[in-house]
Amino acid sequence: MKLPYRNILLTFLFAALAYAFWLSPHFKTIAAGVAIFLLGMFALEQGFKAFSGGILEAFLKKTTDTTGKSLLFGIISTTLMQSSSLVSVITISFLSAELITLAQGIGIIFGANLGTTTGAWLVAGLGLKVDIAAYAMPMLVFGVIMIFQKNNSRLQGAGWALVGLGFLFLGIAYMKEGFETIGSHLDLSQYAMAGFRGLLVYTFIGIAATVVMQSSHATLILTITALSAGQISYENALALAIGSNVGTTVTAMLGAISASISGKRLAIAHFIFNLVTGTIAIIFIGQFATAVDWLSLLIGIAADNHTLKFALFHTLFNLVGVVLMLPFINALVTLLDNLLHEKAEPLETTHVLFLNKSSL
Repeated sequence: MKLPYRNILLTFLFAALAYAFWLSPHFKTIAAGVAIFLLGMFALEQGFKAFSGGILEAFLKKTTDTTGKSLLFGIISTTLMQSSSLVSVITISFLSAELITLAQGIGIIFGANLGTTTGAWLVAGLGLKVDIAAYAMPMLVFGVIMIFQKNNSRLQGAGWALVGLGFLFLGIAYMKEGFETIGSHLDLSQYAMAGFRGLLVYTFIGIAATVVMQSSHATLILTITALSAGQISYENALALAIGSNVGTTVTAMLGAISASISGKRLAIAHFIFNLVTGTIAIIFIGQFATAVDWLSLLIGIAADNHTLKFALFHTLFNLVGVVLMLPFINALVTLLDNLLHEKAEPLETTHVLFLNKSSL
């Protein structure tokens, strides 16, 4: 019996990681930081799910009745949850249940892309300058105590969210420590690539890293910590940011395989938006870099503060993508409606409306 491709890939990944751990204990520290960070994102997701019983549904209806409100909802919800994937899943489920339209769903996805840039600002501005691991410890302690309060689901949800934040902070601290240790033994920056070739290579590395970790947020944090330790060049870091944006759509496309037609339409819209945005960023990378330098000077970011300039670049090219694509939402909806059609059911067939894997 042949193993599924997913199992073969997982076996290869485990073997590669085990070999890398054997070669370098410092890589083990970085990998542990990524794992803890992803665990924190999962815990944060569990916490927010506890608050979705009725409250989130009512809030969603009131705050997504226009495209502008949908965009704002995507920005705020992703900023709070620090997970564009979770926002995408919620959006697909409500779209499948026809609680929102495809245009509103696309607006939320656009907003989620902007919202996810706030994580880069928080880490670049605060996470690398203070000992955030010290804040993580009390969060984990209080969070675990709250999780064990089984008679209060709201308190449990808040506990999971607190534990998630604690793990996020702890993961960032481990990644930072790992790259700083590597910096004293090995200079990874010697593998930096300049020019258009380097831009393409590191964009594809960003895509691959995001697909493997299933999180563009984790790729961005990993990039920022490596950049702060001087292990990658500023230009290559910008390419990794572009790659992480494109890579996160692969996860959405895979997740939409079992979704309804509406969910598939939204996943394709997400892919089109991020692909167009990434292509624009690659083509006009010189102009974006110049704009970042000018804006940095305007708002007081030092010329050598590459981590904050990286966060500014990530926000800037996503903002440009939203501004350019927003007027074409209705055209995109028409295109997707024509591209993917709902299957017509026989009139005599009795079936339950709106219940499918994505909505469940």
